[in-house]
Amino acid sequence: MTQLKSQLTLQEFFALPEGDITYELVNGEAKPKMAPKRYHSRLTGTIYIILTPWAKNRGEVGIEWAVTLKRKGRDWVPVPDLLYVSYSRLNSDVIEDEPCPIPPDLAIEIISPDQTFGEMSAKATDYLEAGVLRVWVVDAKAKTVTVFYPDARPQTKTGEDSLEDFLFEGLQITPAQIFQQAGIP
Repeated sequence: MTQLKSQLTLQEFFALPEGDITYELVNGEAKPKMAPKRYHSRLTGTIYIILTPWAKNRGEVGIEWAVTLKRKGRDWVPVPDLLYVSYSRLNSDVIEDEPCPIPPDLAIEIISPDQTFGEMSAKATDYLEAGVLRVWVVDAKAKTVTVFYPDARPQTKTGEDSLEDFLFEGLQITPAQIFQQAGIP
C-alpha cells in the first residue's frame, strides 16, 4: 500500500495515482473507503437499478462518484455509495470525468459490517451541512432506510413505509422492495 502524506490539499488529493483502493479526503487526509461485502454490493446494485430508470431525463445516478464539498470549512471529498444529482443542479451537458462539483440532491450510504449507525448519522449530518438535500442511510441488518433532512428530524423507514419525497417526484419505493429485490434475508 502506498504511504500517503497527511494534510493533503485538494489538488494533491486529486493528483494521487489511481489504484485498487478508493480514498475519501477527510480533514486533509486520504482515508481508505471500506471494500464492499456481498450484501453491500447487492444493495448498491439494486438501488442503482431502481433509481436509474426513474432518473432518466431528470438527473444522473452515480455509484461511488466522489463529491467535492466543504466540511467544517475544509475541503472534503466523500465517496457516497450512490448519489443522485438532478439536471436542475448539474447541467446534463457536463461531460468532464471528474468528481461531482456540486452537492447532490441525494447521497446514499450503506452501512458496512465494521461501521456503526452513529458514524453514518454523523456523516449524514456533514452531507446536509455541505448542501446535500437528502441522505439515505441503508442498514442491511435492520432492513431500514433512515432519511436525513436538512430541516427536520431523521425518519427511519421499514417494510412497506414509503420513501416518497417531493424532491424525487414519481419515485415510489419502499425498504421492503429494496431488500427483497437485493435478496437480503
